Amino acid sequence: MSFQIVGDSCCDYPYLEDDYPWLRRVPLTIELDGENFVDNEELRCATLIAKMAGSLNAPKSACPAPGEFLEAFDESGADEIFIVTLSDKVSGSYGSAVVAANMFMENDPGKKAFVFSSHSAASGEIAVCEEIYRLKTAGVPFDETVEKVLEFISNLTTYFILETLDVFRKNGRLNHLQSIVTSALKLKLIMGADETGSICVRGKALTVDRAIYKMADQIAEKTKGQDMTARRVYISQCNCPERARKARDAIMKNVPFADCTILRAGGISTIYANSGGMIIAY
Repeated sequence: MSFQIVGDSCCDYPYLEDDYPWLRRVPLTIELDGENFVDNEELRCATLIAKMAGSLNAPKSACPAPGEFLEAFDESGADEIFIVTLSDKVSGSYGSAVVAANMFMENDPGKKAFVFSSHSAASGEIAVCEEIYRLKTAGVPFDETVEKVLEFISNLTTYFILETLDVFRKNGRLNHLQSIVTSALKLKLIMGADETGSICVRGKALTVDRAIYKMADQIAEKTKGQDMTARRVYISQCNCPERARKARDAIMKNVPFADCTILRAGGISTIYANSGGMIIAY
């Protein structure tokens, strides 16, 4: 049976390589100071970064309507649809996709669809998409693929290292005390997603470089005694490819991952990571 992988537009893009031909993205939209941006391949993230820097407000995102997901399912012509979204703790994208998946199967009971909340974002979503693709191209049946991918997500770990916390301060994702302390001391937070997909703080450092090395040490400690040679690490970078390569080298010096994929941030990743930020998942 034919299959299609559909993601929301927080599924980031390969850096300096061709896009994934097997992945179809459904765009979220971004609003800032009355101006709307569609988060697709035509969005110029450099323009978005400049507008964020010049605004006192946080950008707001809106998830696709169920009909937009459903249109993507129908146009694919596939019998099996696998959908990957932002964590359901930070976006309504998951709920919208679930509504669309149910409509899709009601319209054609012979077809199947399943929606995965990645419990992550950006690089984490791509990690999930690639796991689905690996299983399906190996001929794994639908139900077994769903089971294995859910297990994969339960073991997925996500980190954020950000040059600036402006967006998190503006939209209230940092509490008042954290905002004061990090601003006064110019701290760089090592943030992540917990087991439910909610954003949490994993550590602090005085510079981004120190944050990278501290994160690499945390990954080494977390994976100690585990065989990571069959897993990949994914790094979404926003306007900082050299920094992403430094993170890749620090991580893989400590942990023998099979490989590392460096990605280019799309619009949704950009409004949270901002220029110089990275989202790391494995």
